Amino acid sequence: MNFDLSEEQSALQDSVGRLLRNELEQTRLLEIFDSEDGHDVRLWRALGKLGVLGLMIDEKHGGTGLKMLDAAVVTEILGYHGTPGPYLGHVAAALAISLGGNDAQKERWLPRLADGDCVGTVALAESGDAWQPDEWALPGQAALNGAKRNVLYPGQADLMVVGVAGGGLVLVENPAQSVEVTPLPSLDATRRIAHVTFRDTPAVPLGGSAGRLRDALLVLLAADAFGGARRCIDMAVDYALTREQFGQVIGAFQGLKHQLANVAADVEPARGLYWYAAHAYDAVPDDAERMAALAKAHIAERFLHAARETTQAHGGIAYTWEFPLHVWLKRAVFDRAYMGSTSVHRARVADLSGWAQAG
Repeated sequence: MNFDLSEEQSALQDSVGRLLRNELEQTRLLEIFDSEDGHDVRLWRALGKLGVLGLMIDEKHGGTGLKMLDAAVVTEILGYHGTPGPYLGHVAAALAISLGGNDAQKERWLPRLADGDCVGTVALAESGDAWQPDEWALPGQAALNGAKRNVLYPGQADLMVVGVAGGGLVLVENPAQSVEVTPLPSLDATRRIAHVTFRDTPAVPLGGSAGRLRDALLVLLAADAFGGARRCIDMAVDYALTREQFGQVIGAFQGLKHQLANVAADVEPARGLYWYAAHAYDAVPDDAERMAALAKAHIAERFLHAARETTQAHGGIAYTWEFPLHVWLKRAVFDRAYMGSTSVHRARVADLSGWAQAG
């Protein structure tokens, strides 16, 4: 049994990392973070050209036809670099169409989604932090009337996959023409969100499972969180090896050594957790839902803890605009909250594991 990434998966991570090191240096990242829409078209097109936007789209529709683990290890690198933009909602929308779209929908949208020519997003949450398919109340009719909350980049989207009552999914094309968008102030400016209101918005049904779409998003959030946590540790270690105080680098102080070692020991085992959750999504269907919930709950929490601890390790510089650690601290808050809080998914894990019945 192979407990590591394949050579192809490692090479994929390396190629994405090279692109982001070239295209997303610190100054550029902070410019996008502070921009009006948080979306860099040049970077988006570069990701599309590299194949990042179409990893789980079939080759016949312009993608690379890879699996969830491949998408997850790429998402880890995007999280490591704090990559801004509509990637998360975009790949989720593409997956929803791949799983449940008819031939015409696939032929129309998937090639354009794969190369980044258009932007997709998903609208799932409703009032009251209702992220789960069995909580949705929006009537799934040919014309939608109602609202969705915390939607990623609806203003830039060319299509929107919407969760509706009964756990179904519908497709809204050209949402900007028929949806009212209310932008929200977002702590994490690398991912922009808004509330959307539907008023007689035309929609067509999608097949597939909303639960599968939810699980995919949870796995990708876990991968992003792992990458972000790694970046926080690397930044703190680099700082500890260069910052001098009392005539020596601060990395020589035992207290800081222990602090960073504890954070690293806390984060590193989570790598295998998100790997297995991604593998289970494709290959272990009986365990896929439980592992997606567990990975998201655990790793998002570890990311937030790592971001807080490494912020402290940097001292006062961590609270300045020019030093970018705040980007990952804010991203950690987003990863923990989006698609439901840690407590929600821990409760789901307990239920899916049968612990309540066992007690």
